Amino acid sequence: MTTARSDVPARARLERFDKAEQALHWVNAGLFAVLIVTAAILYIGPLSALVGRRGLVRYTHVVTGLALPFPLIAARLGPWRRGFVADVRALARFDDDDRRWLRSLGRAKDVRMGKFHPGQKLNAAFTLGAIVVMLATGSIMHWFRYFPVDWRTGATFVHDWLAIVLTVVILGHLKMAMSDADARRGMNEGWVPTIWARRHRPKWYEEMTGHAASPGRDSRPTG
Repeated sequence: MTTARSDVPARARLERFDKAEQALHWVNAGLFAVLIVTAAILYIGPLSALVGRRGLVRYTHVVTGLALPFPLIAARLGPWRRGFVADVRALARFDDDDRRWLRSLGRAKDVRMGKFHPGQKLNAAFTLGAIVVMLATGSIMHWFRYFPVDWRTGATFVHDWLAIVLTVVILGHLKMAMSDADARRGMNEGWVPTIWARRHRPKWYEEMTGHAASPGRDSRPTG
């Protein structure tokens, strides 16, 4: 793991995420953590017996799930939305380098990345879609009286398995974040060293600085 460096001078830094984006990330991280923990308590017998108070745990899980869209809405509609909107557009756009990296299943070494790695773009799309599906299926499970039995059965199946997949994806995200202190600093402190940007995100580096970057030789999905 790379050692964090707090003494990097301002001229050697590039702003990566603003305060609103950092807040959105950590609020969402907290909500997902609560959802994973409460789901584990509800579905794993020994944990459920240890914690007890199943009604309170269930209520916490439902309320937390219903709260998931609100940080995204606040980030999109608030006066601080500029950085968030720009990053959403960047995450939604796949260029030739991204497509080449994906076709090679990550083996292509001469791709030049923009601000976000194609793996991050896929993760963002998956997470947004998962939020929508989990809200829909969770609502059917919670307000089950208003839906036929086959809807409730299908919703339970999709909700449970998507929760498992989502947990695995989140753990993978955490593993990657922990492997790169400079990328992690981008979300914790809002900036990354210029040399990191030039090496790992050459297109973004050129956009931000107006200087040419050497061709990227490291296509690892760092943050």
